[in-house]
Amino acid sequence: MDVLALSRLQFAVTTMFHFIFVPLTLGLSVLTAWFETKYVRTGDATYLRMTKFWGKLFLINFALGVVTGITQEFQFGMNWAEYSRYVGDIFGAPLAIEATAAFFLESVFIGVWIFGWDKISKTAHAVTIWLVAFGTNLSALWILLANGWMQKPVGFVLRNGRAEMNDFLALITNPYGWIKFLHTVTSGYMVAAFFVMGIAAWHLLRKNEIDFFTRSFKTAAMFALLSGLAVGATGDFHAVEIAKVQPTKFAAMESVWETQKNAPMHLLLVPDEANERNAVATASIPGMLSFMAFHDVNGEVKGLKEFPKEERPPVLPVFLSFRLMVALGTLMIGLSLVAVIAVRWKHFLNFKLFLWIMVAALPLPYITVQLGWLVAELGRQPWVVYGVLKTADGVSQSVSLLQVGGSLVGFTLLYGLLGAIDIYLLVKYAKKGPDNDTTGMIPVKEVA
Repeated sequence: MDVLALSRLQFAVTTMFHFIFVPLTLGLSVLTAWFETKYVRTGDATYLRMTKFWGKLFLINFALGVVTGITQEFQFGMNWAEYSRYVGDIFGAPLAIEATAAFFLESVFIGVWIFGWDKISKTAHAVTIWLVAFGTNLSALWILLANGWMQKPVGFVLRNGRAEMNDFLALITNPYGWIKFLHTVTSGYMVAAFFVMGIAAWHLLRKNEIDFFTRSFKTAAMFALLSGLAVGATGDFHAVEIAKVQPTKFAAMESVWETQKNAPMHLLLVPDEANERNAVATASIPGMLSFMAFHDVNGEVKGLKEFPKEERPPVLPVFLSFRLMVALGTLMIGLSLVAVIAVRWKHFLNFKLFLWIMVAALPLPYITVQLGWLVAELGRQPWVVYGVLKTADGVSQSVSLLQVGGSLVGFTLLYGLLGAIDIYLLVKYAKKGPDNDTTGMIPVKEVA
């Protein structure tokens, strides 16, 4: 492997590991805020216990996410110095805003939320966790607007051998970035919903805290169904945007080699990149691919042969990742619908098979969001900024193979340790269940 391949591998490892924590943070912050709001409105102590239990798991996940996010940014200077030099004026702006505004917002108020029990009114305390949730999702917005610019560069000029921003408004209103944000955030909500349902189902199978975990499961089931429908809707808009601005990625997602109108969607297909043709002819839906791309069954879908070989993404991993992502997403929407209906039945606890399925389904959204990342980033190749800067031209020129390899091993070992700690703590406190001790809880009486 050369420096470029190792640098790409290192960035993939650190990013995908970081993205284990981010989706859960996005969704669990909202669910925790919802539980505390229910407590404030009803005075029901069960909701307060739910807030503290799920909030504890949120804090464990949040802490690990912060650590992995900080180390990830080092690579822009270490491994991707040429990229940073070329587009730093543009890419750095949203990242700077994310750090100085969104991250500070969530960091400050998460401290108030942790240490503010019994010190501020219960209403004010609930507001702090909503501000944490808002800051967390705002942080995702700025990061995904930066990534959206890499996917669809706008508002810049090439001057003096660099890309320079000339329209900040174009960057923050980039439709690609906003659709990507909505699709990613709602995917994170699915992660949190299945996380809560999986843990709740595990306890319900053991008849632990039945009322507590039934309420948790019921809330998470509805959250999952609404989020799943939102993921599907934003995914449809995202496909249209990709077909318009990244035709090579869209063609790779569906293994389309020949440009065609009324393009069919193949239900089962194995791409054959070597022969530039579809290796297996299978059942297809006429016109469906054109409709997905342009909402017009007669729309023309560009094939991969329209583009030079050196500008095509790796078809097989993009194609398979996209197919599996959609399949798992559809499965989770179905499970969410069943969960919403089943939890309302009188004999819900007797459906042990379904509860075991929900325990087993806990990792599914994690796998799905990683597949989505692979589609987004591998599908953009060979460009690091689509149509502007190739990945090979963005790698640092002064680092050696030994340096990149050593840092890759170091990051992998460090992240492996952090991952083991995170899993240990999450499993420990998830299995322990909610505390009965009321020490530190906000008194029912309002504090002025």
